[in-house]
Amino acid sequence: MDFFDKLGKKASETYKYTSEKTSKLAREAKLKMQMNEHKSQIEDLYEEIGKKMYEHHVNDKALDIDIDAVLEEYCIQIDELCDRIEDERKELLTLKDKKQCPNCFCEIELDYKYCPNCGDEQKENEEEV
Repeated sequence: MDFFDKLGKKASETYKYTSEKTSKLAREAKLKMQMNEHKSQIEDLYEEIGKKMYEHHVNDKALDIDIDAVLEEYCIQIDELCDRIEDERKELLTLKDKKQCPNCFCEIELDYKYCPNCGDEQKENEEEV
């Protein structure tokens, strides 16, 4: 009976590990999709900014449009999307058990003392990014 207990315990541990790993991978995929969607939204906003500027130019600035206010609104939206992308990037690094080199921005293991990409010394007291 001891054999079956060990087998059951091992099967349970394997299931738990697989389940956690699958959940982690699914979360990573979801974060990457969100980041790509936000990047696409930023590209759309850039395009809209260009259109508004060109319309303003073509209409010889005769329309009663406060172009600065319009541009400011678009820029605020872009800033918000960039903040979301940064938060998602940090969460993704945490899920991967990695950090980012503050010098070259390469993803590296948490316990590395030096960045394998640029050789920069990693400060242990530095806030993980």
